[in-house]
Amino acid sequence: MAALQTTIGIIYDYDQTLSPTYMQDETLFPHFGINPGQFWKRSRELVDQEGYDGELAYLKCMLDYLEMDRPSNEELRVLGAKLRYYKGVPEIFNEMNGILSNQHRLLGIKIEHYIISSGLKILLDGSSLAPFVKRIFGCEFGQDKDGRISFPKRVISHTTKTQYIFRINKGMLEPHEDVNDHMDPELRPIPFENMIYVGDGPTDVPCFTLMKRYGGHAIAVYNPDETNRASFRKCYQLSALADRVKHIAPADYRSGSHLRLLLEEMVLSIADNIVRRKKLEIEEGTVSAPHF
Repeated sequence: MAALQTTIGIIYDYDQTLSPTYMQDETLFPHFGINPGQFWKRSRELVDQEGYDGELAYLKCMLDYLEMDRPSNEELRVLGAKLRYYKGVPEIFNEMNGILSNQHRLLGIKIEHYIISSGLKILLDGSSLAPFVKRIFGCEFGQDKDGRISFPKRVISHTTKTQYIFRINKGMLEPHEDVNDHMDPELRPIPFENMIYVGDGPTDVPCFTLMKRYGGHAIAVYNPDETNRASFRKCYQLSALADRVKHIAPADYRSGSHLRLLLEEMVLSIADNIVRRKKLEIEEGTVSAPHF
């Protein structure tokens, strides 16, 4: 039986996409007295000198720096309440539903929000975003016999982020579900053309590419308050030079902003396409009565 395919999925990166800072800088470092410059310098050394993957490097640094005072996952969850965001977040998650028309709602069209981050899932679980988001995917630590964080049990890199887009596409949101299992396109709850991906830079390129290849939508965002234009330059290169995304916008999620207008028009376009498809399905499934 075919899936309804009436859900619109908006998928966000987190660091420098929903927030101008890295989540560790706002939570872990001040709480445990860690020097951010030294931490990220050591993390880069592990990558450049010892061949670590970037995400494993920062997770190892966390364990090394917290060796004498390792927190539990629950302690990290509490720190997530300190996370701060760009303007308009998290209000956008509720407000976006208001743009759908009565016709859209009668057909069961709805919006779901997802976060796929290379940061720590537990911090986002404890944040004020969590109640508005259908699912959060991020790096995770296991716990030892004393309940303290130990070996990483899940690592999401910029390349493996695409796996989680396929999970959303297929409705396979649980870790034990094999996302590589074949599923016919008409059975997938959120087809790629019903998706919008919002990211900020080169680490989102695999996701941008996936959206472009399969008919999804993508926006690259930059920090409008940066004076050195670094984040804007990244987005400009992704759009004008590398042709990875069609749209770039300042990371201002408030009503009436450039980004908000783009998101709203994309959502309305997707919703209208769903309406057209449903009407066509009804017309093609209706057999005219014979005329005498």
